[in-house]
Amino acid sequence: MQLTKKGHACVRLTGDDGRTLVIDPGGFSEPDAAVGADAVLVTHEHPDHFDEGRLRAALEASPGAEIWTLRSVADQISAAFPGRVHTVGEGDTFEAAGFAVEVHGQLHAVIHPDIPRITNVGYLVDGTLFHPGDALTVPERDVTTLLLPVHAPWNKFSEVTDYLRAVSPERAYAVHDTLLSDTGLGLFGRLLGPGGIGIGSATYERLAPGTSVTV
Repeated sequence: MQLTKKGHACVRLTGDDGRTLVIDPGGFSEPDAAVGADAVLVTHEHPDHFDEGRLRAALEASPGAEIWTLRSVADQISAAFPGRVHTVGEGDTFEAAGFAVEVHGQLHAVIHPDIPRITNVGYLVDGTLFHPGDALTVPERDVTTLLLPVHAPWNKFSEVTDYLRAVSPERAYAVHDTLLSDTGLGLFGRLLGPGGIGIGSATYERLAPGTSVTV
């Protein structure tokens, strides 16, 4: 599949048949991040991952497009698009835009004990690429490509590193990176790169928004 990095936590995946799957086109991603998608996956309800206006624009532009997400998001948009919004949870499997998808995880990472936790799911696509949303969920199976949430109010560098080591993918690409400056992005690249503290056999890279790679 072709992976295109979009703003913040959003990515577009394009299969050999040309169909496109978009994950988490939130408020920190481009306004048209989901436009033209055949299917959209949303990991949770926070606005940097779920933007109702962006999803409505995508579904209105493509009458055949569908959304798979957890109940907290589905309840906000399903009435406007009957039959096109599907509710999923941990352990579910389905096909979206020709991709085989598995759902892993249940809860958002802890931001602070005073902030109630919400639900969050991650998506394993075609058995190879994993987007965890806002959690450090380790799928109970091998992962080739990990979309690594490098910076957020709910994580710290040691947790990110240990998570990458635990998943042990062949490659990791940074997501959830909008709040980092160029200096911060460079620091993460050095720490997780070949001369850094060590991440096993995985390689780490941060793709600029708009950049595409084959995975």
